[in-house]
Amino acid sequence: MHPIPDNNILLERITVNPAIMLGKPTIRGTRLTIEHLLKAMAGGLNFEELQEDYPFLEPDDLLACLLYAAKLVENEKVYAVAS
Repeated sequence: MHPIPDNNILLERITVNPAIMLGKPTIRGTRLTIEHLLKAMAGGLNFEELQEDYPFLEPDDLLACLLYAAKLVENEKVYAVAS
């Protein structure tokens, strides 16, 4: 079984640079956006399938994407809207 990595170390895999992909978060050292990977996983692709297209991809990169998304919604506020 894969050991559970430290969240801070996982998030170091993600970089934001205004000069790369218009500042969208990417996997460090690449132009592969977190958005692209999340959509691919939501579409049903698994790690092995993603790695066929992106051989540099590591399992912890996908964990970092999921953690990043979780952090974005962690403090999200939901308000009831009157109907």
